[in-house]
Amino acid sequence: MSRVPQPSALSPQPPIRILGVDPGSQRTGVGIIDVDATGKSSHVFHTALNLLGHEHFAQRLKQIFDELGAIIAEYQPQEAAIERVFLARNPDSALKLGQARGAAICAIVHGGLGVSEYAAREVKQAVVGTGAGDKTQVQHMVGILLSLKERLQADAADALAIALAHAHTRASVQRIGFDFGQGRRTTWRRR
Repeated sequence: MSRVPQPSALSPQPPIRILGVDPGSQRTGVGIIDVDATGKSSHVFHTALNLLGHEHFAQRLKQIFDELGAIIAEYQPQEAAIERVFLARNPDSALKLGQARGAAICAIVHGGLGVSEYAAREVKQAVVGTGAGDKTQVQHMVGILLSLKERLQADAADALAIALAHAHTRASVQRIGFDFGQGRRTTWRRR
């Protein structure tokens, strides 16, 4: 008796495209990776949006929304992840970071994507192996994991690290049988 191949054996699953965003009020990092069915990640795009050209903060927020929206339209990611806000010592800085993050989230949702959120420690744990890794270690490991030769700008490296953390989390969640879905990471996560 011959076995009929399953559809997944006939046609390999296309890679999942993941957008990572490291929000900032001066620079916002953006990184996009593809992750194949085996879990291998490959670099698609990265940049740091330089927001310092605007005197008024509202124009920086508009720039985040507009440029991130254009990147989403061009590269068509299927999932998105963003760094969760940490508590800053300076309340004004924390407020501006939160507003920049809000502009990025609005652009992502406007682009039809759900949003998964990751704390900086989770991202470092996924990429460096310890939640206490520093920016240099993150840059180095992102370069290794994505086979990049050039030195990455810090905000772009952080954005790619967020996308990689999402890919690792996504794979783990799927292995244990949960539906990852549109930004539903918080439905299974312990608080």
